[in-house]
Amino acid sequence: MINMTRSKHICICGGGSLGHVLAGVLSHKGHIVSLLTNHPAKWQPEISITDCNSKVIEGHIHALSDRAEEVISSAELVILCVPGFLIEQTLVSIKNFLSPTAQVGSVVCSNGFFWMAKHILGDNTSLFGFQRVPYICRVTEYGKSAAIKGYKSVLKLAGSPSGDSVEKLSSFFSEAFDAPIVTLNHYLEVTLTNSNPLLHPSRIYGMLSREKTDSFDHEFLFYEEWDDFSSETLINCDAELQRLLKRLPVNRQEIPSILDYYESTDAASLTRKIRSINAFKGIKMSMIQKEDGHYYIDYTNRYFTEDIPYGLLIVKSIAKLIHQDTPCIDAVLQWMQTKMGKQYLNGSSLEGKDLPKTGIVQNFGISTPEQLCTSLHVVRLKF
Repeated sequence: MINMTRSKHICICGGGSLGHVLAGVLSHKGHIVSLLTNHPAKWQPEISITDCNSKVIEGHIHALSDRAEEVISSAELVILCVPGFLIEQTLVSIKNFLSPTAQVGSVVCSNGFFWMAKHILGDNTSLFGFQRVPYICRVTEYGKSAAIKGYKSVLKLAGSPSGDSVEKLSSFFSEAFDAPIVTLNHYLEVTLTNSNPLLHPSRIYGMLSREKTDSFDHEFLFYEEWDDFSSETLINCDAELQRLLKRLPVNRQEIPSILDYYESTDAASLTRKIRSINAFKGIKMSMIQKEDGHYYIDYTNRYFTEDIPYGLLIVKSIAKLIHQDTPCIDAVLQWMQTKMGKQYLNGSSLEGKDLPKTGIVQNFGISTPEQLCTSLHVVRLKF
């Protein structure tokens, strides 16, 4: 169990922007932080984080390795900061080295983390995860420094099994991240969100689906050039998510509509709001400039490889369990899969040949509403 009076042994899995920042922040708080990364030679033990208020946070990484056995066995907390397509691989690599009392979690849960972790680690492992990432951040110099572009005012956490251990985790992370933590009822409430799984695909569909070419004379600004069609798409996809939530055992106040979350009333006001967010400034669509000087969409970037198979498809997969239609989500998925050269949907049916390499619940032994109820330890769904 978490003991707030002493340093914790923490292992972070993943060396992306969140891995950089969590390593710096948690070690700065006095915890013993190790890092499991594919590129340990590119890191230095000292790491520097600069936040959006020009505050500098200096941290120290106790151990760096690409071998799980060297950094996992002593960890009380293991925190995954990896994209969805690496979760299974990471969980398999750490499974045999976990302490029996270790708690394993993820900073992103909309990618299917809980289904995968329960499937690979078993029901006896204590799991936890956040609804949204604690920071908007970017790597400044790989292995050395990163920048926090924005903080979340409140963080939401769930665990399995829930109860006293999750409350202790909430207290721990509230102190570690200097932010209030809301403890949710179960992991479905941190898995189903209208953040990246809806936000990114809606924007890309709004940005590109009406274009007749993949070649452009400039790089698009992802948020600062946000338009009303992107907002309309996001609102419609979110409406389908909200209808799904009505039939699930969740506290819908913890997953507000996209308009409520962004304090907007319609597509036009949502566009203005998203364009105005400072933490989103300067973020570009992932594009490749070729020898002809034009910019081409990179359909292999994480807006596609993460937010579709380990994001929007998970929403679709749960909708399938309760036989709910999702026409707007389907339209986005159909367009995106064509650009990716994949097949996830056959028409509106979830039966494409590329589904095995996704985070959908059906891949992890959940094929009926009753099985979803059992996995959540709740009484029944409203279907």
